[in-house]
Amino acid sequence: MTDLRVYIMLEDLQPQFAAYFSSPMRARAYPPRRGQHSLIIEVAPALSIHEIADLALKAEKDLEPGILFTERQFGLLELHSDSLDRLKRAGEAILTGIGIKASDQKSPTIIYQNLIEDLSDQHAIIMNRTRDGALLVPGTSMLICEVEPALFACVAANEAEKVVTDLNIHDVQMMGATGRLCISGSSQQMKKIQKRINQVLKEIGS
Repeated sequence: MTDLRVYIMLEDLQPQFAAYFSSPMRARAYPPRRGQHSLIIEVAPALSIHEIADLALKAEKDLEPGILFTERQFGLLELHSDSLDRLKRAGEAILTGIGIKASDQKSPTIIYQNLIEDLSDQHAIIMNRTRDGALLVPGTSMLICEVEPALFACVAANEAEKVVTDLNIHDVQMMGATGRLCISGSSQQMKKIQKRINQVLKEIGS
């Protein structure tokens, strides 16, 4: 039986997150663009994601898959489109086809969250060695967050950019046992974002 871990409908992909999401390490097929909408699903066992993809793409042939990935335990599919209605219809086809409800997904859990203010030179330098996104600047404030399941880091990143458009996204790890988000800006901006992330994830879990 297919176990639904994550069922996320991301509306209005924000510019930085969409660009980060489109990098080769994330979107391995068709890259999403800003303003599009995204449906992200994670299931177990991993190979059952192929049935999910088959149901979705036969129901709505014009959808673009960005990610179709199987890891050791879980399978992941990301679909995007300019049409939110098409994504919703594909989602319904998936849920009906495997006999589950969107509410069956796992509730997001924040494992760790911290705001580090006035980032030191040395700290910024060592973190920038492995950045895929924007570089960290000494003196700014850095918000880090770890969530489970991992894909809820996508929700956190996209919501963060909706709240503060001029933030800097440094890292969004969305695959694996846990997801991680690293963003920066002013202390006031990060506190505002932190409040919004906590609120959104709590609403998903309720």
